Amino acid sequence: MERTGPASSSGPAGPAPAAGPGRVSPGGGPRSFAERYPAHPSHIPLPPTAPRPAPVRGAFRPVTIRTSRDAVAAAAGYLRWLGFRDVVQPEERPVSGVDLRGPGLVAQVDPSTRPTGLRAVECLWLNGLSAPAVSVFFSLAGYTPEARSRATEVGLPLFVLDLTGTPQPVNGAADELTAGGP
Repeated sequence: MERTGPASSSGPAGPAPAAGPGRVSPGGGPRSFAERYPAHPSHIPLPPTAPRPAPVRGAFRPVTIRTSRDAVAAAAGYLRWLGFRDVVQPEERPVSGVDLRGPGLVAQVDPSTRPTGLRAVECLWLNGLSAPAVSVFFSLAGYTPEARSRATEVGLPLFVLDLTGTPQPVNGAADELTAGGP
């Protein structure tokens, strides 16, 4: 049987050989560079480019702040709500000033009426580095400009607690922690 017309991709002799680099495509002309060399191998997945989805959680239930212990309890509840597990509050405040700990977490709560200063922020940040943990700071009166600047430089999340016990993010690191969890 004699064939006439364009070559078919399969016939009595079997499928036509695939066109590789430098070969002619089944359409008859040379293959383009994009056809010969795809942008990425199909067996390697592309890196994720979409933002991380927000964790699924209910509404945060604040604790009204009347004492310094209430402030620590409000911060602990908020950290649990964010997804940190086994957040504990020691019976006595340690010398380091760290009020809350958990696996991969160190947090401090400043219940004073003065803005939290640079030294307190740096001490907490160093505690987090030595424990390989996320450091988070909560303050009732806010932060000095120097403390805010340093926290931004080192990526330390800062929150301000209002008297209803609701933490408000102060910097970008706190916004990211609130949006994404631990």
